[in-house]
Amino acid sequence: MKRVQFSHSPIPYLFIAPQIIIICIFFLWPAAQAIYQSFLLEDAFGLSSQFVWFKNYKDTILNDAWLQSAGFTLVFSFLVTFLSLALAMLLAVKANEAIQGARTYKTLLMWAYAIAPPVAGLMGNLMFNPLIGDLYYFLNAMGWDFNHKLDSFDAGFVVVLIAVWKQVSVNFIFFLSGLQGIPKSVIEAATIDCKSSLRRFWTMTFPLLAPTTFFLIVINITYAFFETFGIIDTTTAGAPGGSTSTLVYKVYLDGFRGSDLGGSSAQSVVLMLMVLALTVIQFRFIERKIHY
Repeated sequence: MKRVQFSHSPIPYLFIAPQIIIICIFFLWPAAQAIYQSFLLEDAFGLSSQFVWFKNYKDTILNDAWLQSAGFTLVFSFLVTFLSLALAMLLAVKANEAIQGARTYKTLLMWAYAIAPPVAGLMGNLMFNPLIGDLYYFLNAMGWDFNHKLDSFDAGFVVVLIAVWKQVSVNFIFFLSGLQGIPKSVIEAATIDCKSSLRRFWTMTFPLLAPTTFFLIVINITYAFFETFGIIDTTTAGAPGGSTSTLVYKVYLDGFRGSDLGGSSAQSVVLMLMVLALTVIQFRFIERKIHY
């Protein structure tokens, strides 16, 4: 029996070559460098280095400051993901039901998506400024002895609030698109079968939005882990006492400010493994319950 062979044109490979080169230069090569440097210990002046095997990893995991940052990162990521998704879903449901002024309502909600995280952090820094901040005066007028410069809980509240506000808009866009994709016949049938709007939402609307919700969970966790760097840097800079320092921000502090390239590289590798494990858990266990 003669085997049939098809000729392959090199043109498709030429089209994807630029993207592959960009990935290799800006992602794979820096990742390989970080793994290599995580096994090195450099002197204070960066003139010589010593191969120390897993000492940097041991010092990282057993360090109290790193454990504090890891705990704050997990709590911060959970709060930002849950609150931003919940608020976005509520706003999307209300916007989908709006009849008059719906386009204006949707446009106003989507504006925050165009704001960069550092700019959002600067805006929050002004609103919570002890001298001119309206939110600072409002919270203190409500009886809350608010001071995010000295109190770790208040500082965490500030960065969570700003991060949620920044991410609500993009979640709103996806949820609204998912709601508008539900067939009207399904909505009418559900309205006839169930009079309670709340019950209809949990039994019909939310299951149909499950694929969108799962996608946004992955996106929001990634956002909370990495893209909130600019918000933290422009608002609290990890203060007070490193209580609002996420793992990504601690890598920056130890690597660029502390000049500990070996330790910061080890932290980045551990962070990469944590995110990889979290992604595997999401796709292995959560996605099984999603019906497309």
